[in-house]
Amino acid sequence: MDDITLKQVIADQRENFFSKKKLIQRDLDLDVYLKTRQVVVISGIRRCGKSSLLYLIKNKMHLKKEQIVYFNFDDERLINFKIGDFNKLYALHIELFRPDISKLIWFLDEIQNIHNWEKFVNRIYEKQMKIFVTGSNASLLSSEISTALTGRNMTIYLMPFSFKEYLRIKNISFSDSLLTTEQKAMLTGEFYQYVETGGFPQVLQENNMSLISFYYQDILYRDIVARYSLQQTEELKNLSLFISSNISRLYSYRQLLTICGVNSVSTIKKYLNYFEQSFLFYFVKKFDYSIKKQILNPKKIYLSDTGFYGKIGFRSTHDAGHLLENIAFLSLKRSGKEIYYHKHKYECDFVIKKNLNISEAIQVSAQITNATTRKREFEGLYEALNVYDLEQGLILTENEEGVEVYKSKKIVIKPLWQWLVQ
Repeated sequence: MDDITLKQVIADQRENFFSKKKLIQRDLDLDVYLKTRQVVVISGIRRCGKSSLLYLIKNKMHLKKEQIVYFNFDDERLINFKIGDFNKLYALHIELFRPDISKLIWFLDEIQNIHNWEKFVNRIYEKQMKIFVTGSNASLLSSEISTALTGRNMTIYLMPFSFKEYLRIKNISFSDSLLTTEQKAMLTGEFYQYVETGGFPQVLQENNMSLISFYYQDILYRDIVARYSLQQTEELKNLSLFISSNISRLYSYRQLLTICGVNSVSTIKKYLNYFEQSFLFYFVKKFDYSIKKQILNPKKIYLSDTGFYGKIGFRSTHDAGHLLENIAFLSLKRSGKEIYYHKHKYECDFVIKKNLNISEAIQVSAQITNATTRKREFEGLYEALNVYDLEQGLILTENEEGVEVYKSKKIVIKPLWQWLVQ
C-alpha cells in the first residue's frame, strides 16, 4: 500500500477510536489479560463490542494516545493490505507520533482479514511488546494460533450483552439480594424486551432492530460466502433461515438434509461448521462418556443472539419456551460452562460438566402449571439428577418460583430473569 493512503486510514481510524464515549463496562475480569505477556485474542461475532472492549482496556491500562498502535482491518481501503505492509504501519506510527517504542501497545482489530497476520504478531511478540488482536472468525484464529502462537496467547470470547449488561445500558440499578414488588415488575418487563431485542450494543443504543438484518447479511456474505469462496448461496441461506426459525431443538445431519434439500451430508456438515466458525449459531452435544457417541448423536442448535429470531427466520407464537432456553444457554456459555444436553427416556435441557463429572442439571420451560408439561419437565430433570447422582436440580421458568421435593430430589424453580441477574 502507498504511504499516503495508509496515513489517511491511520488518521481516520484513530479519530474514530479515541472519540468513543459512554461505553458500557462488560462483566469480564480483565486483570489477568492486562498483566499477561501473552498475545490477547478477543474473538466473537461481528458487532458484539470487540472494538469497544479495546477502548475499555485502553482506559483500564491508563494508556496515552501515542503509546497505542490502533488499526482496524475491516476497512475497504485496506483491500490491498499485505503482510509486508505491517512494517509500513509500524514505521509510520513512529514517524507520526514519536512514541517510546519500549512502551508501545498494539490494538489490531478484525485481523483475520489479513493473510499470515500471525507471523507479524509473532515477531512483535518477540520484541516484548504487548498485543491485543480481535477477530470475527473462530476457525481462522484458532488454526493460526495453533501453528504460530502456541503457548503465547490467551483468548477472550466476547458475546453480545448479557441481561445484566443490557440493564446497565438502560441505566437500571437494583439490589439483587432484596427486590421490591415494583423492582420485580420492572425487571420482568425489561427482560421481555431483552428477549425481543437481544444484546447487540448498537441495536440497543440506537433502539434500531433493523440493524440485525444488516448484521446477518454481513455474517452470511462476508464471513462465510466471501471467506470460503462459495458459488452457490441459496442452500446456505435456506439452511440458516430454517435453523433460525427452529432454535433450541434437536437435529441430525440427515434431518437437515431432508428439510433443506441439500445434496449431501458432507455439505450440511460443512455449512454448519461455517455457521459455528462465524459465531452465528452454537451447537450442543448429547452428553456421553464416549466421544464417538457425542459426535454421532443429534445436536441442539442455538442462536448467538435472540435478536436474530424473527428477523432472519419465521417466528411462531408458541416458541416462548425455546426462546427462554436459548437465553439460558447464552448465559451458561458466557460463564464458560461446558454444556451438554441429557436424553434417555426423558430429556433435560442442560447438564454441566465440571472436570470429569456432571455437576449441574437445568431444565427450562416457559410455564409448568399445565399438568402434562409439569410431568415432562420434572421427569426429565429427575432422570438427569438420578443418572449423574445429583441431589438438586433447577427449573427456569417465565415467572414461577418455589422449591419442591420430587422423588427425593430437591427441585428449585426460579424465573429466568431472576437467575440472570443473580
